[in-house]
Amino acid sequence: MSIKKVLLLIIFLSLVALFFALDLQQVFNLEYFQAQRDDILAYTAENFWLSSAAYFFLYITVAALSLPAAAILTIAGGAVFGFTWGLAMVSFASTIGATLAFLLSRTLLRDWVQARFGQYLRAINEGIERDGVFYLFTLRLIPVFPFFLVNVLMALTPISAASFYTVSQLGMLFGTALYVNVGAELGLATTLPDILNVGVIRAVVVLAIFPWLAKAGLKFFRNRKVFAAWKKHKPAKYDTNMVVIGAGSAGLVTSYIAALVKARVTLVEKHRMGGDCLNTGCVPSKALIRSASVSHLIGRAEEFGLENAAATVNFKAVMARIQQIIKTIEPHDSVERYSSLGVDCVFGEAKITSPWTVQVGEQEISTRHIVLAAGARPFAPPIPGLENIHYLTSDSVWALEELPARLLVMGGGPIGCELAQAFSRLGSQVTIVNRADRILPREDLDVSEYIAQQFKNEGIELITSHQVISFSESAGSKSASLVGKDAQGNKHDRELEFDQVLVAVGRKANTENIGLEALNVELNQNGTVKVNEFLQTNFPNIFACGDVAGPYQFTHIASFQAWFAAVNSLFGSFKKFRIHYDVVPWATFIDPEVARVGLNERDAEEKGIACEVTRYDIDDLDRAIADGEAKGFVKVLTVPGKDKILGATIVGYHASELINEFVLAMTHGLGLKKIMGTIHIYPTLSESGKFAAGQWQKSHAPQWLYPYLEKFHTWRRR
Repeated sequence: MSIKKVLLLIIFLSLVALFFALDLQQVFNLEYFQAQRDDILAYTAENFWLSSAAYFFLYITVAALSLPAAAILTIAGGAVFGFTWGLAMVSFASTIGATLAFLLSRTLLRDWVQARFGQYLRAINEGIERDGVFYLFTLRLIPVFPFFLVNVLMALTPISAASFYTVSQLGMLFGTALYVNVGAELGLATTLPDILNVGVIRAVVVLAIFPWLAKAGLKFFRNRKVFAAWKKHKPAKYDTNMVVIGAGSAGLVTSYIAALVKARVTLVEKHRMGGDCLNTGCVPSKALIRSASVSHLIGRAEEFGLENAAATVNFKAVMARIQQIIKTIEPHDSVERYSSLGVDCVFGEAKITSPWTVQVGEQEISTRHIVLAAGARPFAPPIPGLENIHYLTSDSVWALEELPARLLVMGGGPIGCELAQAFSRLGSQVTIVNRADRILPREDLDVSEYIAQQFKNEGIELITSHQVISFSESAGSKSASLVGKDAQGNKHDRELEFDQVLVAVGRKANTENIGLEALNVELNQNGTVKVNEFLQTNFPNIFACGDVAGPYQFTHIASFQAWFAAVNSLFGSFKKFRIHYDVVPWATFIDPEVARVGLNERDAEEKGIACEVTRYDIDDLDRAIADGEAKGFVKVLTVPGKDKILGATIVGYHASELINEFVLAMTHGLGLKKIMGTIHIYPTLSESGKFAAGQWQKSHAPQWLYPYLEKFHTWRRR
């Protein structure tokens, strides 16, 4: 910190300390003012301009230092100077003081906050740059947060000081007028009947309900603005209460809940019920992984005392089994089931033609609410030559009829790693190319390194810190040109031949060709639909959930969001529920599995969150040893010195099942002591959670007490 900032901080702290040291807060209260009222009024009458100047600069000082006296000063200003002159002084003095507090906070804190937390504040910064004036005006008009807190927090954002001053002057005016009016009314009071006159009561009532009136007014004008261009398209009545676009996990759960509460709901799907999860995602990938795991386990038969065990992979049979599993599960998501629940299922491409109408083929459906649940699709980067070869994605890979001899996997994230290991275990020679310097880059370094070593042991080639810049095909031979760096950081180019390439570098929200552009429905930078904490878009009656909205593209999060989208759309006029992502678990279904909930060490370090790390190695677990799966570890992050769980990562056999104990604990605020005190069946893999809790307990045992206990027991033996 510079000398200038240090001096400024010292001056600020000294003035605040002086205020409390002199017990000046006792002066700034209504009782003191009433006791001194006659003297103050008499002095002001004789020295009006001097009193006005003293009051004006006192108010600026109090506001600039964020001292707890602004409210009583505002009321006193109305009582002493009257409504008109008091309002003029308070309005300008409070705004000047607020701006000084803003500048003080910006000088002392903004650079440090943005440097440390800039990447997490990026979305907020962009929102402030785009709509900062509106946000500030809303905060000023609706005093949800104390004004001094608004001064400090807005200083940490990119809003300009000029905008801050102007908006604060206007936004605080009405609230200031109410407080000054209360003072003007009370200033004339000498007896209880005077205090309880109609004017005072009216002013206090208006002051009490002002935040609610302002909030309702802002909502009215905001809705009026967003619907203005579409007002003539609003139908007199509606065909249905809700139209849901997309029959994946988010859309199905939304429709189910709506039908359950007897709303009329229309579900529109252009392809297949069940969406990606059933048809091209979770279900087929786990079926493939299971077949690959059995093949791999047979290859390990001798470890279990079994001789001459062998298996030949029939790839067509493997793929047929996958399709059969999909067919077995299909009835859960079928038209018949949802129709029996009361959902009107319509097939075709949906296009939103107004905030209240959806076109499906020749049919136009009018609806009070629309829920976007259109999902996402694999992203194919614009790499020269990619469009000229038959590339695979997590959607199209299920159409393969022959096992690729050489499979190139672009992407080292969860999808790429899952499919890479599965195809490797079925017999493909697999190479993973990843732009990051390691696979599974969202996980901790020790997790990535553990999985990387496992992959190498299984014969999977890993090429990290490289990217594909072009594809080519000649005489039936396909190749990819790679650029990157070697282990020493030197530039390294290479050509890689393959038979099939699987592109697994991310997923893109399905927001095109459904009418969002014509309505100007706002999108995030990553292409997902922008929603608020209630899952509303910028159109209050249009909601979005699931992969099309993010921020997590998991089936279980899509189902979680669906409840909020359904309830907030149908009953939001009475009560709305804010969605939260406090405890979000996920798993990567490789071998060993990687499961996580909450923070890991990487997240904690980036966010500046202090934590303790407790690790238990599963190679010491009896059941894992008996099953021949003694590999991996449990890692738990806790608040320093406490057993409160901040996050957990498990690498190991059935980690996706084991993580649920920590999910339950975090959801309900249970610490490691509670897990330690829970009876776990022996021998089970779930004991790993208990043993991790035991490791924490052991490290926090009172070591100083043990020598005294030893002496006590020695004495008892005498």
